[in-house]
Amino acid sequence: MIVRMWHGRVPTDKAEAYRRFLNETAIPDYSSVDGNLGVYILERRDGDVTHFITLTFWEDMEAIRRFAGDDPEVAKYYPQDKDFLLEFEPGVVHYEVVGQA
Repeated sequence: MIVRMWHGRVPTDKAEAYRRFLNETAIPDYSSVDGNLGVYILERRDGDVTHFITLTFWEDMEAIRRFAGDDPEVAKYYPQDKDFLLEFEPGVVHYEVVGQA
């Protein structure tokens, strides 16, 4: 299993709307891809900036490519992200899951 981790920052006054967008649009999109094993969205407020971490769990890199395209190291963005994000981080990080309970 592989975890794909993405980080984004939004102004705190837009965090609630961004959380709603993620739950209504992004999570169903991730979940619709064959090979997706789960999605978790983490949120942490830090003053006037709120951080979001998206953790998606995948069977293998082929499943990630079905979601992200030919270069799975490149972050995938939605058109609506321009209304929220402070910057567009170019990449994501992948981790192989080597233990679990």
